[in-house]
Amino acid sequence: MSLSQPIDTEPIDTETDLRGEAEAALRALAGPGAVLREDQWVAVRALVAEGRRALVVQRTGWGKSAVYFVSTALLRARGKGPTVIVSPLLALMRNQIDAAARAGIHAATVNSANTEDWELVYQQVQDGKIDVLLVSPERLNNPEFRDRVLPELSRTAGMLVVDEAHCISDWGHDFRPDYRRIRHLLGELRPGVPVLATTATANARVVDDVSATLGLGEEGGDPLVLRGSLERESLRLSVVSLPTADHRLGWLAEQLPRIPGSGIVYTLTVAQANDVTAHLRAAGLEVLAYSGQDDTDTRIAAEQALQTNQVKALVATSALGMGFDKPDLGFVVHLGAPQSPVAYYQQVGRAGRGVERADVVLLPGREDEEIWRYFASLAFPPEDRVREVLRLLADAGKPLSTPALESRVELSRSRLEMMLKVLDVDGAVRRVRGGWESTGRPWAYDEERYSRVAKLRGEEQQAMREYLTTSTCRMEYLRRELDDPAAEPCGRCDNCAGPVQPAAVSAEFLDTARQALRRPGVEVEPRAQWPTGMAAAGIGLSGRIAAGERAEPGRALGRLSDLGWGSRLRAVLGEDAEIPDDVRRGVVEVLSAWGWDRRPAGVVAVPSATHPQLVRSLAEGIARIGRLPLLGSLERLGTDPGPGSRVNSARRLAALHGAFTVPASLADALAELHGEPVLLVDDRVDTRW
Repeated sequence: MSLSQPIDTEPIDTETDLRGEAEAALRALAGPGAVLREDQWVAVRALVAEGRRALVVQRTGWGKSAVYFVSTALLRARGKGPTVIVSPLLALMRNQIDAAARAGIHAATVNSANTEDWELVYQQVQDGKIDVLLVSPERLNNPEFRDRVLPELSRTAGMLVVDEAHCISDWGHDFRPDYRRIRHLLGELRPGVPVLATTATANARVVDDVSATLGLGEEGGDPLVLRGSLERESLRLSVVSLPTADHRLGWLAEQLPRIPGSGIVYTLTVAQANDVTAHLRAAGLEVLAYSGQDDTDTRIAAEQALQTNQVKALVATSALGMGFDKPDLGFVVHLGAPQSPVAYYQQVGRAGRGVERADVVLLPGREDEEIWRYFASLAFPPEDRVREVLRLLADAGKPLSTPALESRVELSRSRLEMMLKVLDVDGAVRRVRGGWESTGRPWAYDEERYSRVAKLRGEEQQAMREYLTTSTCRMEYLRRELDDPAAEPCGRCDNCAGPVQPAAVSAEFLDTARQALRRPGVEVEPRAQWPTGMAAAGIGLSGRIAAGERAEPGRALGRLSDLGWGSRLRAVLGEDAEIPDDVRRGVVEVLSAWGWDRRPAGVVAVPSATHPQLVRSLAEGIARIGRLPLLGSLERLGTDPGPGSRVNSARRLAALHGAFTVPASLADALAELHGEPVLLVDDRVDTRW
């Protein structure tokens, strides 16, 4: 059955018959034994019979998607237009399209992974052949979609659904500026079009903010808010505190095979996900890495491998979160603590939806808080930076791309993009073909709100610290952080029922982990492309870097975020001193395993304003041990801006362009090498310029 056209029957208007029709639609969606929960029915009735706006806050697995698919079936049967679902992740879209198809609902999506289908989907929207259109919040402001498709959807939509609605609120753990564009879509809807917002992770503050932002009370009185218990009877929460990264990685390799089922191992960084995956695979475990840096096909294949239990686990960043639907997920292990209990609950809520027991284990690390501080540094920029961007756009007289702005503004790409999205939503700038342009509208910097959000983030981190050390029920603690009024002791977590998981690592697994983490060497890929927009900085560099001017791949001892070398290197870079013996030995091991095509003919130091002793002793040590001549050092012209003082690639390049020269003595030494390669030695690598 297709619901692309209204069903040729008279609408059923009595409440009893409406519920029977809803139950039939649910059985088509979920199987012959499915029955609507009472709150599901209340939501469906409000949407279909009353045309109301509703906010549903229910735990993962409760059946929020059933509410909007059942409502869609009933509304389409009454001749209403298609349902528009705003959904944040491709994984969520894929699962929902599959679920809709089982109920005979024709669902389609437009996203970055199916550009070849856009024209067909746009035409089907115009022809009324689509029952459900899933779009990302970013798509709402794509110039072509906004100008060509959105007006038709606003005119004909039968219902609007905002999934993962906590993303609307900057009080929430996963605020996304693009979600605030939904309020503009709401303003364009016809009166009486029902609106449903859903989320599993919203405390009272977020509920209030989402309701206000969506304007859920504007039509037909106050919005319907349905909020249920967040209890998950299958989850067994525990915290295993281990002294070192060696112990945590060894624990994973030893204990993961003993935990029933398949699941997810979360890490805080992409590098950690890749390193942990390599170690677990070397230990004989079938695992795959998963992060936002993977291409779409790779992510789909990894999700499918976990869905079908072909792997024990995905070792993933938070990119695998909202929308991943596997009812029999047997465990979630965190290698490192997320920044807030709310974010933590959202991730562990993936487990145990269709099994009697699921193990949830948190392995906190000393490096966690440094990673928290890094993410905190990506907050909304200070007012002077924002005003600078607004001035640049106003003076340009034409659209400026993000890369063009990046070369002129002291902001990282991620912060710049986030800021532009907020300014777009606030009406100060507009995204157009070719980039961004100023609207000329007045704009006020909400210092008070940004300060309160920053303060809240600090409070969330403190709450996470308290979760790690609390002696009370862990599930109750998480539920209280989400303002669940029914929160009570679970009787199952390690604090309620005693240790759930062992807190020891055998000598064999510990030694193997230690060797893996102490194995030095990270390849440093050279830059191959000049940043866009350097001409604006008065630097005539563009396009690909000529082969003869491009550095060969280099090596670093380790990353500052590494589980193994990270903490040691952070300590070394915390002061300027002679290179320590253990670090020198690690460098020698890296050099021994390099395998270069042509051995360097000499060593050249890069002068450091922050670690001159360290760099000098490192260069001297490499030259001595490698029996290479120490040819000298480059000479710095001007002062060193220091790490972090240039926060995007274009600005770093501008700061370095012309900052060094080759002194005469070094130039003479290099001339005698007749083009043979040299080894440049520096203290740290950041942007690779």
